[in-house]
Amino acid sequence: MKILTVDIGTGTQDIFLFDSNLNMENGFKLVLPSPTMMVHRRIQAATQRRTPILLTGKLMGGGPSAWAARDHAAAGIPAYATPEAARTLDDEPAKVEQMGIKIISDDEALRLPSTVHRLHFKDFDFLLIAETFARFGVSLRDLAAVCVAVFDHGDSPPGVSDRQFRFDYLDARIKAKNSLSSFAFLSKDIPLIMTRLQAVADSAPEIDAPLIVMDTAPAAVLGTSFDPVVAARVRKMIVNVGNFHTLAFRLGEKGVEGVFEHHTGEIDRPKLEGYIRALADGSLTHQAIFDDMGHGALVYGNNPLELGNAAWDIAVTGPRRSLFQGVIQPSSFRLHPYFAVPYGDMMLSGNFGMLAAAADLLPKLNEPIRKALGGQTGNAPWDS
Repeated sequence: MKILTVDIGTGTQDIFLFDSNLNMENGFKLVLPSPTMMVHRRIQAATQRRTPILLTGKLMGGGPSAWAARDHAAAGIPAYATPEAARTLDDEPAKVEQMGIKIISDDEALRLPSTVHRLHFKDFDFLLIAETFARFGVSLRDLAAVCVAVFDHGDSPPGVSDRQFRFDYLDARIKAKNSLSSFAFLSKDIPLIMTRLQAVADSAPEIDAPLIVMDTAPAAVLGTSFDPVVAARVRKMIVNVGNFHTLAFRLGEKGVEGVFEHHTGEIDRPKLEGYIRALADGSLTHQAIFDDMGHGALVYGNNPLELGNAAWDIAVTGPRRSLFQGVIQPSSFRLHPYFAVPYGDMMLSGNFGMLAAAADLLPKLNEPIRKALGGQTGNAPWDS
């Protein structure tokens, strides 16, 4: 049984092919540039050539791709976008037009001259991934499932902060089912407000297998919890330091006890450690994070998590985890991190989390996935 998992971040897309005939460490894996970085480079190349561009396709991850499109238009070079692709740049068409990017219909796009460089937006390119594996003699036919993770702000109504909107969504998911796997959905069950998740599902009609989509941060935290050192502790703090977003989850016997989400570029280690301590003792407020240009915070219950009484205070994962690296100075303020490596690979934490979520969502796959994931910990944290 094979399951393809693809964790799509800002810097990289991390790909793991689960095979029930292999142990987890021997699964085939790829760490490649993220789709938004690939688009970013292609737009930059067009800008250097001063070639007009047309953006088509689906809503996808912004950041680098949006910045490159904005810079292209600011350089006085024609830039066009179809309505759906334009949503990658901003949900509000007027703001896209203000960047100097003209939104045109699909029919108008077809009539643009061939000298306009066309870039097709989508987060998930199954055919490209399949072709890459095929070059190494690995077939992606007859997959039991496909799992894809992306970060989705959700489709906030006009005038509503996308940061607040996303946090209201996180709160609703945790209250509906206090489990990290509650952030994963079969393609038919994706909430209407989660437009990027839906765009992923729409990007791969050629897949003949169940498709599961999941939020990246809960996937990474769930995967990190399979590190044997982390799994051995019932109550714990897991921090995912991503390229764009940093999330800390306080976990206990009943699931999520609290979470905060911030922008990695807005924080340094002292600030982050202060927020982690406040999340641990229950004093952290949503407004404190939100007013600091983060997304927000949620704390459930009044059972503080004591830090400093064990070999490590927090488990850390993510491509920017170096924020916690370096010499630990003697100080009561400094937290002691444990750099988790589930199944020997920190970069695939999200992929392992998606596998655990797939076991919850697809009963037929539950037993082989649990058997594989439980092989390292002996006591897999399924209900975290």
